[in-house]
Amino acid sequence: MKKQIEKAAKIITASFKNGGKLLICGNGGSAADAQHIAAEFIGRFKKERKALPAIALTTNTSILTAIANDYGYDVVFKRQVEALGKKGDVLLAISTSGNAKNVLEAVKFANKIGVKTIALTGGTGGELAKLANFSIIAVFSDTPRIQESHVAIYHTLCELIENEYAR
Repeated sequence: MKKQIEKAAKIITASFKNGGKLLICGNGGSAADAQHIAAEFIGRFKKERKALPAIALTTNTSILTAIANDYGYDVVFKRQVEALGKKGDVLLAISTSGNAKNVLEAVKFANKIGVKTIALTGGTGGELAKLANFSIIAVFSDTPRIQESHVAIYHTLCELIENEYAR
């Protein structure tokens, strides 16, 4: 798993260095993780460095509820990727099962417009691991163990990326 985390960190770092941003999505605990990750990049993880552009697509309740009401919950992240994503950006898609329909729809659309996609999933990876350009899979079947692994994984990502920018 170490090599997958290092590769994901390189993908995200390259996007940042080329003027791109990180979009992050997930449901439930993964939605909270999306917000946590964005906060680590915009604030800081452990070291002083410039703010890095990361957006949790889980935070704006007006956007989420308007899209869900008008189009359906399956596209709440896809519509935001459509509005905010551009070629060279990265979408970090988090799903413990790898089968969250709204996350899958976001990845499909991101792939279509040239946004690189990284899956952070669990178990066997589900459909998400097949659709994403790159996957990190916490190979547990128990949701709490997957979520605990995800925290360690994204903290490692933050540390590796932050090391590229630390003053």
